[in-house]
Amino acid sequence: MRSRNRYDVLKQLPLLVIAYFFFFNVCTAQTSTGWFVEAKKDFPRQEKNLRKWDAPVVADLDQDGYLDLLINDHGYGIQVCWNNKGKFAKPFDIIMGDLHGVSAGDFDLDGNIEVIMSRGGGSGSNARNSKMYRVVGRDFVPMKDFKEPLALMRGRTVQFVDINNDGNLDLLNFAFPDASKKGKSENYIYKNNGQGELVLQDTLAPSKADGQKVLVTDYNGDQVLDLVMYGHGKVKIYKGGDGFTFEDVTKKVLPFDIDNVTGVAEIDFDNDGDFDLYFTRGHDFEIGETFFNSETKDFGFFTKRGKFQFEDLEAGDILSLENFQSQWPNNDTYFIGEASYDYEFEGETHSGKDIRLVNSNALGFPDNTNYEDKKGWYIGFVGNNSWRIAGFLWAPATGVVHGVKNYPAYNHKEGLPDMLLENKGGKFHDVTKKAGVFFNDNSSAVAIADFNNDGFSDILVVPRGNLVYKNKAIIFANRNGEIFKKLENPNIMSPELGAIGMAVETLDYNNDGNVDVVVGNERGKWHLFKNVLSVADIDNKYAIVNIGYAPSKKVSALGAMVTIVYGNQKQQKRVGSTAAQYSLSFNNLIHFGLGADVKSAKIIVTWSNGETVEHKISKFNTQISVGKKRTN
Repeated sequence: MRSRNRYDVLKQLPLLVIAYFFFFNVCTAQTSTGWFVEAKKDFPRQEKNLRKWDAPVVADLDQDGYLDLLINDHGYGIQVCWNNKGKFAKPFDIIMGDLHGVSAGDFDLDGNIEVIMSRGGGSGSNARNSKMYRVVGRDFVPMKDFKEPLALMRGRTVQFVDINNDGNLDLLNFAFPDASKKGKSENYIYKNNGQGELVLQDTLAPSKADGQKVLVTDYNGDQVLDLVMYGHGKVKIYKGGDGFTFEDVTKKVLPFDIDNVTGVAEIDFDNDGDFDLYFTRGHDFEIGETFFNSETKDFGFFTKRGKFQFEDLEAGDILSLENFQSQWPNNDTYFIGEASYDYEFEGETHSGKDIRLVNSNALGFPDNTNYEDKKGWYIGFVGNNSWRIAGFLWAPATGVVHGVKNYPAYNHKEGLPDMLLENKGGKFHDVTKKAGVFFNDNSSAVAIADFNNDGFSDILVVPRGNLVYKNKAIIFANRNGEIFKKLENPNIMSPELGAIGMAVETLDYNNDGNVDVVVGNERGKWHLFKNVLSVADIDNKYAIVNIGYAPSKKVSALGAMVTIVYGNQKQQKRVGSTAAQYSLSFNNLIHFGLGADVKSAKIIVTWSNGETVEHKISKFNTQISVGKKRTN
């Protein structure tokens, strides 16, 4: 009897082993790695390494129930990625040139979504106003200027927001300061007059350099939008008041000065009903900063604004260059060998350039090392298996060289800690270490979402990176609103060498109830990562709330506050909330993870003008529509 039982157990052993490994993988999927896979088949993309500008803008532009994407390759153009029921079409060009912030919303309440794009000003030599389009079906129809055109500027930030709570979308339209303005503010605030016009109403205090980055939030819960401004110097917080007034309350609400901020997100991490703030922080690259990967023998560099020359690189007879990038006018000026002959490129030169040079075609180096007469890159073979890279460039330049035997170590600045500030009664308190999100690095971007549907918002951070390693994102998984668990490798990764961490946004692109991620690193490619936690049979439930127009049909969904109450839990999210630096998304499909034990819930939607609707639900893992439809 005993031997027969032992034999039966042995027969079942393979099944037990399989069951054990399945259980182990399910558990570790929630605590360590493998939350995402790259969805290449669902996201055809341009296979070029291009400069980027800000996070993608998420909006259901054609209003078919699936979220589309607007992606910005800086200096190249803005493209739309149409979502065909969970599969994106190939990016389609909307407008070419130097574009910055982007925002989407139905500002004239005609039933169509309008898109505004902030245009660069050629470093002050070509000031232009923002460009607007109306999306009709899947056509982008250019709109004429208003009676009083939007201001000419070196455009940066554009965001549609209802500033005075009248239900009409107003406009934040901020510029990189032009020296010719002599300190006069170019942070313009436009009022929507309700008749299809945006009229200049006021200006915010002037900012310096790239200090126009903005998070729109409501830190004190008074239903009036407030602003967090950052990007140059110290963070400033402006409290929204009556009409279009903003008061600088930085000293009153922050516990200390905060600088070197690269991104800000609102997050109610403890579900207590107020918005906390997460700040990513880091240093920019220094002129002449270099990186070396001793395992792969890759050398990377950053330089700008003048003459440069790196230590000679011992790389053998062939020099293999990857993702070399600089902006116009030096993007294609490469002078080779002692004769400094022009390297001729086939095709466009805006994207990153991969070059292979043989020593016999690049012998020597010019005696004249001033380089200012012929600005650009100079590359030559100088003997003893070594190559020299030098030149004169003004715009930021980066690149990677393969097969370098060795390179002197660079004394890099120590990274900076991100910060999580808890909101207590409209004042912020530093809980970074207490909440388990303290680490020293150079972070570039942040996004907030409940990735595992447990009812608590997680934090996704994109590091700046260092050019010669793959750039791996970090997720801090929220544990019951009390502490975060760092996931070292959630499998969100940008593999392009020479790319710099920059842009991230979240969306449920295939409406399966799991929040997915789009990453677009500077000088790299766009990537879509599909959330596959559901394959681990997690029992957590979710609700997707499709927010329409207010009952009066006179207020669009953008800016609406959505609250869900269930058991002893309460969550809130704002339509359009994003950690983009200069842009604003219009994701009206609000996702709530609810955990496993929810039986019923109440949804409360409050539009920007105060109109409110309550909706009770007892069915989950589905989409619930709240609000009205409006057609033109």
